[in-house]
Amino acid sequence: MFSITVRDHFMVAHSFRGEVFGPGQRLHGATYVVDATFRRPELDADGIVVDIGRAGAALKEVLAELDYRNLDEEPAFAGVNTSTEFLAKVVADRLAEAVRAGELGTGARGLTGIAVSLSESHVASACYEREL
Repeated sequence: MFSITVRDHFMVAHSFRGEVFGPGQRLHGATYVVDATFRRPELDADGIVVDIGRAGAALKEVLAELDYRNLDEEPAFAGVNTSTEFLAKVVADRLAEAVRAGELGTGARGLTGIAVSLSESHVASACYEREL
C-alpha cells in the first residue's frame, strides 16, 4: 500500500455536554494539527499516489470551513459533542467528497482510503480511517 500525507492546522472553540468531559463542558479553544493520509495499492500512471499539491489544497479548503469557528454555533453540529474523534471523521468525509468531486484530479480515482489524524497536543491525538 502506498500513501502520502499532507499537514495543516485549524483553530476552534467548542464545549461538550456530559460529566465525562469535566472542565471541557465550558467553552474552550482547541488548535488541531491535521495529517491527512491518502492511500492506494498501486501508483498511478505518473508514479504517484495523488497530486500532493491538490491534496494539500483540498485539506486547506476543508479546514477553512472549520477554522476560527465556535462549533457550538454551527448548525451542522447542533446537538453533537465535537470531540477530536468526531472532527477527524468530519474532515475525512469532506476530503472523500472532494475526491469524488474530482478536486484532486483524475489520478485520485485510484485512491482506496483516507486517514485523518487530529493532534490536539504533543501527547494526544485521534484518527479516523475510511475507505473510498
